Amino acid sequence: MARRGVFGIDIGGTKCAVSRLKSDGTVEETERFETREVAGTLATLMEGLTRLGPSADSVVGISCGGPLDARRGVILSPPNLPGWDAIPICDHVRRHIGGTAFLMNDANACALAEWRFGAGRGCRNMVFLTSGTGMGAGLILDGRLYEGTTGDAGEVGHLRLSRRGPVGFGKAGSFEGFCSGGGIARLARMRIAEAPSGLPDWAQAAEISAKTVAQAALRGEPLAGAIFDEAGSRLGQALALLIDILNPERIVIGGIFPRCHSLLRPAMERVLVEEALSPSLTACAILPAELGETIGSHGAIAVALHGAEVFSNFSCL
Repeated sequence: MARRGVFGIDIGGTKCAVSRLKSDGTVEETERFETREVAGTLATLMEGLTRLGPSADSVVGISCGGPLDARRGVILSPPNLPGWDAIPICDHVRRHIGGTAFLMNDANACALAEWRFGAGRGCRNMVFLTSGTGMGAGLILDGRLYEGTTGDAGEVGHLRLSRRGPVGFGKAGSFEGFCSGGGIARLARMRIAEAPSGLPDWAQAAEISAKTVAQAALRGEPLAGAIFDEAGSRLGQALALLIDILNPERIVIGGIFPRCHSLLRPAMERVLVEEALSPSLTACAILPAELGETIGSHGAIAVALHGAEVFSNFSCL
């Protein structure tokens, strides 16, 4: 596959990147830049791809936040990409550099990336959770990506865990509301508003983020620790549902989890023991994602490899 030229484009709300699959099977991110308006961003992406020397049989994978029409290769107004309205990104790539292009939402792309290159290597049943600004999942079931009837499988952030709670995915008390990075910040603001007078300095800051709460919790601040205990409990509640329904071998969690798992794990594991089926829980490892800041570029390359494999299998029927 590497001889054909396998390239990736990661399009995010704050940054974009271009990558390639090297001959040794590793991923190299060749360019990274801030996302700008549509025309300028597309031009820079195409220039970056052109410098890599694509050919008519090259394969390009594109990872982008939804909503998307992956079958037609069209980006459909993602909330974090203002102005990206009905952008036929795959056609754009084909016109400018040739080859074949495939588009996929970033949660599925990152699931493929961790499965091929990261913490999911070697398993057949894996759930990947984004746990960043929002909360989404990519599902690897029986050794293949599961996308669902309309391509919307894995929208676990919409699950309601409580009738009341921080809003995430447009729903109060949702998994995203309690456990995403953005959700933990909203949970903190709720608990700070409910707290008595005499708040610590960190809780009086103008901007409250998951990072500031985590830093306070690591210093031993009781209120911050209680917020992470609550988020960890809700994480355990949601993971128990996934474990009981899907019986995965691994759950790999990205976003804030690799940096904050020591704060989330105690409550998460306590609730998992209470809520999940014991044999399924015993069989499931819950791991932080391994690919770090380059997971988007790894995801884009994984989209290219996945698309080429599916296309090849279809062509042989």
